[in-house]
Amino acid sequence: MMIIAGVEEAGRGPVIGPMVMAICAINKEEEYKLKNMGVKDSKLLTPNQREDMFEQIKEMTTHAIIILQPKDIDNALNDPAMNLNKLEAVTTSKLINSISKAKKPDEIILDCPSNNIPVYEQYVRAKLEDQKQKLIPEHKADLNHIIVGAASILAKVTRDREIEKIKQQIGLNFGSGYPSDPTTISFLNQNWKTHEKIFRKTWKTYQKVANKHKQKGLGDF
Repeated sequence: MMIIAGVEEAGRGPVIGPMVMAICAINKEEEYKLKNMGVKDSKLLTPNQREDMFEQIKEMTTHAIIILQPKDIDNALNDPAMNLNKLEAVTTSKLINSISKAKKPDEIILDCPSNNIPVYEQYVRAKLEDQKQKLIPEHKADLNHIIVGAASILAKVTRDREIEKIKQQIGLNFGSGYPSDPTTISFLNQNWKTHEKIFRKTWKTYQKVANKHKQKGLGDF
């Protein structure tokens, strides 16, 4: 009986909120059940479709989810030995090690964020408890593999829920949290200091706004 797994992230690029990574594993001969449910890359599904599938995917798969808060991301990027790709790789290893205790996958498909696929694979493998596990790193793996699509749905729904929690906690709407969102940039300009814990301070988008306000403050001195 062959067990396949997929790893995917959600929220790599936003200036606000966490990045979420997830892994799903299933018996290869049962993967068709995910396909019949309509599982695919989360970006190709509506929020309601993702929500409807979320609990079903969790019931059908062995899975794990890790939420990387802005401070976790900033701590990694402030470390000269780390970057965002390496943080993803380390987190991927943790996810694989986590589920392997219950259901060790024979193949693990990774949606690779790095242009250098062999180096990324080596970095993930170095942190694995079982060095012999088969890794299949690919670009756009969430489009090509249903099990990676399932992981992408778990990651995306979890991140969306975390974003809604933040909005409820602060009582303000900041849009999607992405730098391309005008609502997010407007919120950042007004709240970069007030709600600083929700921002990724290593992002150039945040630093540009913070520096602008600091320079303005010096000018008023």
